[in-house]
Amino acid sequence: MSKPLIGVTTYLDQARWGVWDLPAALLPAAYPRLIQRGGGLAAMLPPDDPSAAAQTVDRLDALVVAGGADVEPVRYGAEPDPRTGPPARERDGWELALIDAALAAGIPLLGICRGMQLLNVALGGTLVQHLDGHTEAVGVIGRHPVSPVPGTRYAALVPEPASVPTYHHQCVDILGKNLIASAHAGDGTVEAIELPSPAWVLGVQWHPEMGEDLRVVRGLVAAASGRAARA
Repeated sequence: MSKPLIGVTTYLDQARWGVWDLPAALLPAAYPRLIQRGGGLAAMLPPDDPSAAAQTVDRLDALVVAGGADVEPVRYGAEPDPRTGPPARERDGWELALIDAALAAGIPLLGICRGMQLLNVALGGTLVQHLDGHTEAVGVIGRHPVSPVPGTRYAALVPEPASVPTYHHQCVDILGKNLIASAHAGDGTVEAIELPSPAWVLGVQWHPEMGEDLRVVRGLVAAASGRAARA
C-alpha cells in the first residue's frame, strides 16, 4: 500500500542560509521527520491565497497545522494583550481556510500547538492570551505531564498520563463548536481537543515532533491511509 500524503503548514519568514538572506517558507525539520517516522509522506504547504485551500486539501490524505506565531486576537473578537506576539496574518488566513476545507472534505486533521489554537478559533472558540508555567525559557522546550480524558480519541491513542514536550504561552479558553477537551495539564489547562467520531480531528497543545512518542502521528497516518484506501 502506498504511503498517505500529509500536508504540513509552514512559516513564512526572513531567513539566512549560505550567501542568501531572503523571504523563505520555513518548517523545522522535526515536522516532516515526525510524519515520515509515523509512516506518511510529508508535503510542505506554504501560505497561499485562501481561495486555493479546497483545491490543496483535495490533493491530500491528511493535514497537519504546525506551531508558530500567536493567532491574531481579532480572529476571535479580542483586543491584543501586551504579551501577545506580532500577528502572522498571511498564515492565519491561509491556515483557517485549510482547516475549513479539511473539515468540509472530512480529511484527518492534526493541529499542533498554534494549530490546535487555530482549530479552536476556526470553530468559534477563544484563547487565553497569556499563560505562565508552560514555557521553560525562551527558545527552550520544556516538559510536563498531561492526562487523557477517558472515552476520547486521544485516550484511545494514549490511555495513560504522559510527559510531553511543551512550549506555549497561550491556550484554549472557550471551546469551539462541537469540540471537546480530551487531555488536561495538572493545572487544568486544556492540552488536547477533538471533534467526536467519526471525524478524525485532533489538536494537541504540545509538540509531538520534539519527542519520541509516535502514537498520535501513527493515529493520524492510520486514518489517512484508511481514507486513501477508500478513495
